[in-house]
Amino acid sequence: MPRATSERFSRAHQPPVKSKSKSGSSGDAGGAAHNPIFNTERFGQHILKNPLVAQGIVDKANLRPTDKVLEVGPGTGNLTVRILEKAKHVTAVEADPRMAAELTKRVQGKPEQRKLEIMIGDFVKADLPYFDVCISNTPYQISSPLVFRLLSHRPLFRVAILMFQREFAMRLVAQPGSNLWSRLSANVQLYAKVDHIMKVGKNNFRPPPQVESSVVRIVPADPPPPVRFEEFDGMNRIVFSRRNKTVHANFLAKGVIEMLEQNYRTWCAEKDKIVEDDLDMKAKVEQILLDTGYSEERAAKMGIDELLKLLSAFHDAGVHFA
Repeated sequence: MPRATSERFSRAHQPPVKSKSKSGSSGDAGGAAHNPIFNTERFGQHILKNPLVAQGIVDKANLRPTDKVLEVGPGTGNLTVRILEKAKHVTAVEADPRMAAELTKRVQGKPEQRKLEIMIGDFVKADLPYFDVCISNTPYQISSPLVFRLLSHRPLFRVAILMFQREFAMRLVAQPGSNLWSRLSANVQLYAKVDHIMKVGKNNFRPPPQVESSVVRIVPADPPPPVRFEEFDGMNRIVFSRRNKTVHANFLAKGVIEMLEQNYRTWCAEKDKIVEDDLDMKAKVEQILLDTGYSEERAAKMGIDELLKLLSAFHDAGVHFA
């Protein structure tokens, strides 16, 4: 995995840009819609300025004095300083060096300084340390990668309190049969319990985003289910390709049968099994769908248990998705 820049930030080699604006950039007070110091739009970040919301998010994490916390996208530190009051140590991953400089300046000379480490770079590529809790005002463009990076992290963390755009958050907590139930919903809920815990209006940010936000709580399943994510997601990619079409129709979409036959031949080679001369993968898939009773089902209404049963049936027949 490519390694992101990871270092303890020092103002000596990259001083923060000084503001000519009258409004402070590191405080909790609001500023102009456009931040003249930080190019927040470039990183998809919107600085949380409401101190009550910031405190509410930290309180939802139920931090312990022994906790090591991972914060993603700390910005100028309005969440960070509150986390530092309660946790043993905070690792903050920030993509913008100027924001990292501002955060360093904010804690410099204070007791909290020794409890904070800042990693500058791309969270998705960073080598993450051990952490008990993750808290994030998530930059919008890494919402999905952040969730799955966290769920694949070992050892498991205890809880994550994450802020996302409202629609993305509601997809995370959606239930089968609802309009927002999707591949994302199923993939996340297989590996974690997800709850919507707070709505956050756009005016609580600087600059204000175009959409509303929500905070969710993610608690990973411990122990995690013995299901390879690549397999579950690979099947869901097919099943949810047209969520209101039948499962049978989605498996007959262009390229799907060919891909499954190639995977089947690879699996047979790995297991030293002979591929039948009269192999008809289309008929094989249709028979599995008929035997499970899911041929005429629609992904929009299939829950995780049904999806797991379907995946198991394919595996029993030697058909794999990754």
